[in-house]
Amino acid sequence: MTSETTPETSELIAGLKPWIETESPTSDPARVNAMMDLATAELSAAGASVTRIPGRDGRGDHLSAAMPWGGDGPGVLVLCHLDTVHPVGTLAQLPYRQDGDRLYGPGTADMKGGAYIALKAAAAVGKDGTGRLPVRFVFTADEETGSKTSRTLIEESAKNARYVLVTEAGRDGGKVVTSRKGVGIYELTATGRAAHAGTSHADGRSAVVEMARQILAIEALTDRERGITLNVGQVHGGTVTNTVPERCVANIDLRVTEDRDFAGIDAALHALAPHDPDVTLSLTGGPNRPAYTKGPGIAALHEHAARLAAELGFPLEDLHTGGGSDGSFVANHVPTLDGLGVEGAAAHTINEHLYVSSMVPRMMLLRRLMETLS
Repeated sequence: MTSETTPETSELIAGLKPWIETESPTSDPARVNAMMDLATAELSAAGASVTRIPGRDGRGDHLSAAMPWGGDGPGVLVLCHLDTVHPVGTLAQLPYRQDGDRLYGPGTADMKGGAYIALKAAAAVGKDGTGRLPVRFVFTADEETGSKTSRTLIEESAKNARYVLVTEAGRDGGKVVTSRKGVGIYELTATGRAAHAGTSHADGRSAVVEMARQILAIEALTDRERGITLNVGQVHGGTVTNTVPERCVANIDLRVTEDRDFAGIDAALHALAPHDPDVTLSLTGGPNRPAYTKGPGIAALHEHAARLAAELGFPLEDLHTGGGSDGSFVANHVPTLDGLGVEGAAAHTINEHLYVSSMVPRMMLLRRLMETLS
């Protein structure tokens, strides 16, 4: 892909700017809803009919939209999320700016860039009257925290789809995703007994000490040869330094290649027993996203997309990744192609960026998919 900035690229860069400068961490529904306002304006300008689903449980609104062609039958569903992992204030450290082929800003790669070019692709199809199947969008507000309030919307929307396109960022040089690991999310709580660390240390029962032992047991369940990993990513415990900690909480991330492996790991986690009989353990959570497997339908969809990409002048290889996405909820029921967004790097970090040279080619690929899928 060329790094030359064309008028079309410049237009995309300018249009994306307000999206990136509207910070939208999942935990701030008002700011996520401001992003939904921007998406609604773009969709309405393209003639789409938009339904807004009010947020709940501390999360923002979701959008369901249908482009103005193709009727009510099964069509193409485009999945996008507009929440990010970046807290409010990140923009001050990671301002929206271009440095050569890199366009920086929170959410540029994951995944406002991909969502924006997909919307522009659909608008172009509508303007030229080249669409075949109906094209519908779902914009969600909570993908980064497990899609708890949007999963039902995604699954119900996919029931009226022949194909699903997901605008997560392209991977490893622009590869698309045709399979993903399944994801589980757990929270383990240890409850001990508080005591003064100086005058009555022996009376205390440390929840932190207990959790330290449990973490070693949890991490030991990892089996990389089978594609099973467990990661204790966050631990919170205690109150002040001079008190034996009564409570400690650990957040656990589980990844599996095969859905059948969920049951064994889930059973092992529930079988964890305290080393200290005066400390209790409590486990919540479970499988969050199923494994996404490359079956014949997905393989055929990728082959079709690869032919279109070749016509546009670039290769389109596929890969398996350990990360989850909203595509995981539907890929085992509807042919799904993921990673169709912009190419980028350093997602979820203070250096997140997209590659400007990928914006038009990836938009054109999305457009050609909308024009040719039948």
